[in-house]
Amino acid sequence: MYSIVILRSAQKDIALLPKSHYQNVVNRIQSLKENPRPSGCKKLVGSINEYRIRVGDYRVLYTISDSILKILVIKVKHRKGAY
Repeated sequence: MYSIVILRSAQKDIALLPKSHYQNVVNRIQSLKENPRPSGCKKLVGSINEYRIRVGDYRVLYTISDSILKILVIKVKHRKGAY
C-alpha cells in the first residue's frame, strides 16, 4: 500500500475546489493508495514519473516513487489551467 503526500500548494488547490467537486477529488486521491495507476491515468509526456488522473473537469497531477511506495500530489487544477 502506497503512502500519499500532498504538497502544500496542492492542499490549497483542494481547499479552493467547489463543494460539488471536493469530495470526489479527495476520494479519488485516497484511492491511489491501493492502485497508483488506475484505469484512465496518463503518464505526462516529457516527465520521468509524473501522472495525471481526471476527476470530472479537474486534474490531479502526481508522481509515483515505486521504490519507497510513495505518491506525491503536486497540484489539483481545473482542466483549463492544469498543464
